[in-house]
Parts: sequence; structure tokens; C-alpha cells
Amino acid sequence: MNVPQAPVFAANWKMYKGPVETRSFLTAFQGSYAPREDATVVFFPPAVSLSAFALEAKGRPDLEFGVQDVHSEVEGAHTGAISASMIPETGAGWGLAGHSERRREFGDDDALVAHKLMRLLAAGLQAVLCVGETLEEREAGQLDAVLSRQISEALHPLSVEQRRSIVYAYEPVWAIGTGRTATPEDAAGAHALVREKVGDALDPVGAEQAIILYGGSVKPGNISDLLGSPGVDGVLVGGASLEVESWAAICNSGR
Repeated sequence: MNVPQAPVFAANWKMYKGPVETRSFLTAFQGSYAPREDATVVFFPPAVSLSAFALEAKGRPDLEFGVQDVHSEVEGAHTGAISASMIPETGAGWGLAGHSERRREFGDDDALVAHKLMRLLAAGLQAVLCVGETLEEREAGQLDAVLSRQISEALHPLSVEQRRSIVYAYEPVWAIGTGRTATPEDAAGAHALVREKVGDALDPVGAEQAIILYGGSVKPGNISDLLGSPGVDGVLVGGASLEVESWAAICNSGR
């Protein structure tokens, strides 16, 4: 597993783009985005499109990709589920765990997220742990407690070496798909808090080296300000990654 080069530009396509759309998007994107050595670009297409992505991007090893979710078990009678151990066969090298939509819609609690992290790591994938607070939790002053719980419980069963390998994505749930974006000051403050909690579970050096992404209504118009915020090492982008022009603009930022 290679250490990602910051900044990291990650596209979470959620339940958009089947195999045909995936190949069409990548054809156009490769014409708008030239390889760069000072950043990492990674896509998270739907699982059904992983192989299509691999075929279309086979001449562009700089375009990495991964899975949005995996089951907590290695294999078994789990109809409709995908095992982390199956993912490397597609060529994918990354995996998300704990995205707010998985937590909210599918009931992924901290213990389940921890199991999924272990499966991703055991499969040799670059795991991304997503954490963040809802609007209600933020307004109730629970940001610190929420991040502390999500990080500590997810990392608890992992070895020190495994903890060092995790990429983190802070996603204020109140800003996902709402058009509301944390200010650069908000992002910097939350990322500092995430880094502090990682330090509690690891050590100050490990926390300083950790890559922490910001996710929540990222757009071409605010990418420079967000990347300029202290402690923000990249972005996890939803809606703006679905259009070639906007995603290329984000990935080309800072050149």
C-alpha cells in the first residue's frame, strides 16, 4: 500500500453512474485532467462500476479508485453484500467506512464501522474512516464528544501500525448535499479536533502525519479556501464530482 500524496482529491459517486456512465465520464475527464505528481486523485464509484472504471482508466495509473462500503464479514450467506477480500480483484485499492449515509440509512454504528475497517485493512486496501456530527449534535455542543467516540471506537480494535495507515474524512453531516459549507475556520477547527482525537488513540507524531480530508458541499468556488485551511489535507466530494468540468476544476486546483 502506497502512502497517499496530499492533497487528496476523492470523489464519492454514491448511487450514481453505472458502468456505461462511468466509462463515458472517465473518457472526458482524462481529457481535462493531466497526471500530477503532487496530489492523489481517487474515485469511489458504485460497486457495479468498479470493473468498468478499471478498464477505462487502465492507461492512467494516477487515477485510483475504491469501494464505498463492504460487509463486516469475510464471506458467507449475505445476499447483496460485498466482501472486502473481493475488491482487490477489481484493481481497486481504497475503501470507505463509516460514511454518514451508511450510519444514517443502514444503521452502521461505531462497532460495525470498526469491523469494516479491519476487513478493509486485512484486504490490503487504503481505508478511509469517515466521521462527523449532525446539525443537532453541533448545536448541542457535542462536536468534541461525537468525534472522540467515533474515532476511539473505530480505532480501538486496530493495531498501532493499522491506526497509522488510516486516512480520515471529516464530514459535517449538516453540510452534505445541503449547499451549506463549513467556513475555512470551521473546517480548520474541526480538523484540529480530529487530529487531537487521533493523537489520543495513537501519538502526537502519528496524529501530525495523518491525512484528514474535508467533505461537505465542496465546489470549485471554495476548494482553494478549504485547502488553504490549516490541517485540511484534501477533500471528499459528492455532488461536484459527478460533473466532469467541476471535478476537473477541483482536481486541478493548486497546480
